[in-house]
Amino acid sequence: MAIINRRLTAVARVGNIRLGGGHPIVVQSMTNTDTADVAATVAQVAALARAGSELVRVTVNTHEAAAAVPEIASRLQAQGVEVPIIGDFHYNGHILLTEYPGCAKALAKYRINPGNVGAGKRHDENFRRMVEVALENEKPVRIGVNWGSLDQGLLSRLMDENAVRPEPRSAREVTLEAIVISALESAAMAERYGLAHDRIILSAKVSGVQDLIDVYRALASRCDYPLHLGLTEAGMGAKGIVTSTAGLSVLLQEGIGDTIRVSLTPLPNGDRAEEVRVSQQILQSLGIRSFVPQVTACPGCGRTTSTFFQDMADQIQTYLREQMPSWRERYQGVEELKVAVMGCVVNGPGESKHSNIGISLPGTAEEPKAPVFVDGRLLTTLKGPALVCEFIRILDDYVESRYSRCSSEQAPPGLNHVVL
Repeated sequence: MAIINRRLTAVARVGNIRLGGGHPIVVQSMTNTDTADVAATVAQVAALARAGSELVRVTVNTHEAAAAVPEIASRLQAQGVEVPIIGDFHYNGHILLTEYPGCAKALAKYRINPGNVGAGKRHDENFRRMVEVALENEKPVRIGVNWGSLDQGLLSRLMDENAVRPEPRSAREVTLEAIVISALESAAMAERYGLAHDRIILSAKVSGVQDLIDVYRALASRCDYPLHLGLTEAGMGAKGIVTSTAGLSVLLQEGIGDTIRVSLTPLPNGDRAEEVRVSQQILQSLGIRSFVPQVTACPGCGRTTSTFFQDMADQIQTYLREQMPSWRERYQGVEELKVAVMGCVVNGPGESKHSNIGISLPGTAEEPKAPVFVDGRLLTTLKGPALVCEFIRILDDYVESRYSRCSSEQAPPGLNHVVL
């Protein structure tokens, strides 16, 4: 695993999860269902949790949504889904949290956007009311600033001050500074209203990679609150994955960030859990955390005219993900397993030897056999139509023999769940 020096932060607790203070970086996601639709929201929260989301945020924007939250929490608990649920509030959060105490109690954390809790005097009053509800229910708060909904009064003030400077800064620099100040001033205000320092998490969301890096570097240098990282709108498909990876990886490598979300725009009826898997893969690729066994597969070339190795690699990766919910309970450390599915003799045996278990399939004009390597040594050679099934059997046997002996031992350092 890579050694990354994490900055020292306060520790915040969200349900049974600890954020900051060197605890493992937490993956979170958000539903896109109408929260008032209890059945749909419960189904999506459960799916996100199964995919590995350790916190799930839901929109609470209407009276119907607020009224639905306790039932959502109750149904999830009945299903054995214990993921903490976060309420996402904009504009009317102070009203909904006050009028629906069951909602306030059922949520594990409140997300407040200081840019849209109200204007002028009403801003402070509304913000204070949300903090009071958090105090009454002993809940933490994420103060989440978005540049798309930045406090315009604060931004105007900073722009006016910048205009009379001997050497004015660019509009971009002033805007990023306004984002940081909004987060820090709001956190200080929350503490003045009685919220403990260790019940505050900050975020400062933008949509550009360089802006993200600059604003979080500035925020991390000026506070010790746990930080939630993510682009506010990453986009669709490859663009969303690449931009999120580019921005988050720089910050995570610098030790900045305590919880992350990759805000992908899914295709119509697409899989919302894809953003969870991308978040996990970013952390796993950096060597920060492990979530699921990794499959190394070659890209293919003229030596691999058959698509069989591609199909096999996909089958193996899918099989590993499907097994992980049960394997995680039975086999401690199995998420660090490395599997290679290679397509020809050039790099196949070498890559297979570097993995825990690997197979080198025959390429063009090669002898139709597939050597299987386990922990660097040739175990057997497979051939024939049952090759995939036979390899999966070897894989299952390896997992059972390698990891089951650890399953009853004490959990290793770094696990993030708290026994309450």
